[in-house]
Amino acid sequence: MGITYISGEVEGPTGRRTVKFIVDSGATYSLLPFKVWKVIGLKPKRTVEFRLADGTPIKRKVSECYIVLPQGEGHTPVILGEESDEALLGVITLEELGLVFNPFNRTLQPMKMLLV
Repeated sequence: MGITYISGEVEGPTGRRTVKFIVDSGATYSLLPFKVWKVIGLKPKRTVEFRLADGTPIKRKVSECYIVLPQGEGHTPVILGEESDEALLGVITLEELGLVFNPFNRTLQPMKMLLV
């Protein structure tokens, strides 16, 4: 499976920046690189323990920001990345924006809602 990137903008209390995200359908939260979240003025709200794909536990601070993608926009929780972390677009953000990742053509598409 290939890597899919999507450009979007993130906004915080002190600014707005363009970010090139890796779409990661295996990641729960989206992640902002250290330099990005610092510039847009995000502050940690809590610390969460995550598990990497190999089972290694890591703790990271979490905040929230406004995100704008070509397919939609809204508020989302984000992991506040450390110096070497890359930008990730996780499933919580996709779900909040009503989007799903299609792995066959590597695009984001509107989620089909089921009425029960």
